[in-house]
Amino acid sequence: MLERLGRVGLDVESIDALLVTHEHSDHVSGVVRFAARFGIPVVLTHGTLAALGELPAAAPAFRVIDSHAAFALGDFEILPYPVPHDAREPVQFVFSDGAARLGVLTDCGRITPHVAEVLGGCNALVLECNHDPDLLRASSYPAMLKRRIAGNFGHLDNTQAAGLLAQVDQRRLQHVVAAHLSEENNRPELACQALAAVLGCAPDWVAVASQENGVGWRQLG
Repeated sequence: MLERLGRVGLDVESIDALLVTHEHSDHVSGVVRFAARFGIPVVLTHGTLAALGELPAAAPAFRVIDSHAAFALGDFEILPYPVPHDAREPVQFVFSDGAARLGVLTDCGRITPHVAEVLGGCNALVLECNHDPDLLRASSYPAMLKRRIAGNFGHLDNTQAAGLLAQVDQRRLQHVVAAHLSEENNRPELACQALAAVLGCAPDWVAVASQENGVGWRQLG
């Protein structure tokens, strides 16, 4: 975490809170220890907190949020919204400073009308493009895991992410980032092509967040 903050020119003192979407290990491993070590509050739903199980004595401060109610954090209004995923009470977030809106969607099995409504009118979107259906079917993953990933409570494929873009109000959209790509079951060029086809732009206009390096800063306004 400290290394990744350093890559984008930040230090731990700049973190006001850690927002947790759900309790799966690739999202919470290390969160409690990191937050406790540096005195950073953790923001999460009641279901996610309950799913963490027994906590260490040196646990951080937790701020439990309603999955449908906006809350303030510093100069930002943050709107959590529930998503279909195989977790206890999973949410994703839309961030706003009153002028610009950033919508984030990963770990979602299907697009609901509420998801499309919440993400409409954003200036930037970070969208899960987890897999290509053909690559997933041909992969070395066990059959049960393939069904979970492709199911209604699993992860969005490139076509589903593109379908969401086709539904939302794009008039203010300045940036689109493809995220949460599977290293085995997807390719960056496939995700970019799917999203670009809906946006009517060149594939290289769509950014890709990698597991190793994330994505660079983007200016909204």
